[in-house]
Amino acid sequence: MSGPDVHPAVRVRHWLLNKASDDTPRQKHARPFPSRKLLSRGLFDNAKVRVLDSQTMRNFVRVATVIAAVLLVTTAIVAGQAVGSASGVSGPAKLNPKADINAPGFPPPYWAYPVNLPDYVAPPDKGEKMRVPNSNVTYTLTQIRDFFSPPDWHPEDHPAMPPIIGTGRKPQVWACGYCHLPTGWGKPENANVSNLPEPYFMQTVADFKNGTRRGTVPDILPHSGMVAAIMPTTEAEVREAYQYFAKNKLTMQRYKVTEATMVPKTKVQGSWVLAPIVGTGEGMEPIGQRIIEVPNDPILTTLRDWRIGFTTYVPPGSLKKGEALVTTGGGKTVQCTICHGSDLRGIGPVPPIAGRSAIYTFRQLYDFKDGARHGAWSAMMKPVVQNLTLDDMIAITAYTSSRMP
Repeated sequence: MSGPDVHPAVRVRHWLLNKASDDTPRQKHARPFPSRKLLSRGLFDNAKVRVLDSQTMRNFVRVATVIAAVLLVTTAIVAGQAVGSASGVSGPAKLNPKADINAPGFPPPYWAYPVNLPDYVAPPDKGEKMRVPNSNVTYTLTQIRDFFSPPDWHPEDHPAMPPIIGTGRKPQVWACGYCHLPTGWGKPENANVSNLPEPYFMQTVADFKNGTRRGTVPDILPHSGMVAAIMPTTEAEVREAYQYFAKNKLTMQRYKVTEATMVPKTKVQGSWVLAPIVGTGEGMEPIGQRIIEVPNDPILTTLRDWRIGFTTYVPPGSLKKGEALVTTGGGKTVQCTICHGSDLRGIGPVPPIAGRSAIYTFRQLYDFKDGARHGAWSAMMKPVVQNLTLDDMIAITAYTSSRMP
C-alpha cells in the first residue's frame, strides 16, 4: 500500500512490518539494535531479552527491537536534532487509543503531526565546530544534541538560566531550555512557554503529570519526551521554570503567514519539522487543505538557533475567514477574543494565542476536539471546537498565528 491516498500512519506500520519480516541479511549501515551506550542508560532491560537459536525467537526479537527503537525517546531525539534531511515522508506512527478520531469528522492530518520515520539516521559528529550568524559561540553536533545542556547561541537574549532550564536533572528531567529553547519561544513541534500566566503554566504541568493532557498522536517524540521528562519534576523545579520563562516575552513575529495556492514539496528534516525538499523530489505542489509551516533556514533551525523564523503557508482566503471566526464566531463557534482578549494576548489566567506556531495551535484544537486533551480547563474549549471543520481550524490558526505576539 502506497501513494498519496494512503495515510502516513498506515505507511509507517507497513514499513515496520516489512522491516521486521525481511529475513535477508541486513546491510552494514542498518542499525537494528540500539547502541551499547543506550543500553547502559537502562532504556532496554537486557535481562528480559534472550536470543535463542531458534529462527522463531530470532524473528520475535527482531520485531520487538524494531518497534522498541521507534519508541525510544532518547535515541530519536539525538537523531532528530542532527543537521540534514530525513529520508522518507512524514506521518504519525500510532494514534492515541483513547482519542475519539471520529469526533472531528476528519483524521489527524500528517502536516500538523509531523514525525521522523524510523529509518532516519543522524549524520555522525565529525568534530566540526558549528556556528550560527551573529554569535561567537561554537558547538559540536554532540554538544548540540545534549538535552541536558541546550546550546546557548545568544546569551544576551535571555536572563541567566537556572538549573532546571540550563541543565535539567539527570537521568530523566531534561533541561527545559533544550526543547523550548533558552528563550522559551519553542518551535512548531512544541509550545512557546514564554510569558504565560502562572495558573495556566502550573495547571498545564499538572495535566501532563496526571495524564489528562495527551495528544491524538502520542508518539510524536517532542510530546512523549515532554511527558517522560516532566513526570519526576518537583514543585520547586516547576515553579523555578515558570519564574524564568515569565521574564521572557516574545516581541518579534517569528511566523510569517502567507496565503498561497502552491507550496514547496516538503518532508520532515530530522527534528519533527517540515522543510522544503532540496535535490531529488524538490518542486512545488498545490497546498490543498493544509498548513505548510517551514523554517526559513532549516539547517540553522536544526542547530537550535531561535532567531530563525518560519514561513506559514495557508490556503487563499484563510486569513479573512479566520478573522471572522476568531472575532465573531461566524455563527458556529464561540469567538476566541472573549477569553483570549481582543488582541489574543491573553486575559488573566487565559494564555496568549497570538503569534504562535499555526500547526502547534491546530494540534491543540484537534486534541481538544477528539478528547485526547481533557485537563482541568478543557471543558471550556469543548463548545469552541465542537462544530469546527478542517477548513475552520486551518483558518483560525492561520489568523491567530499572523497576529503580533
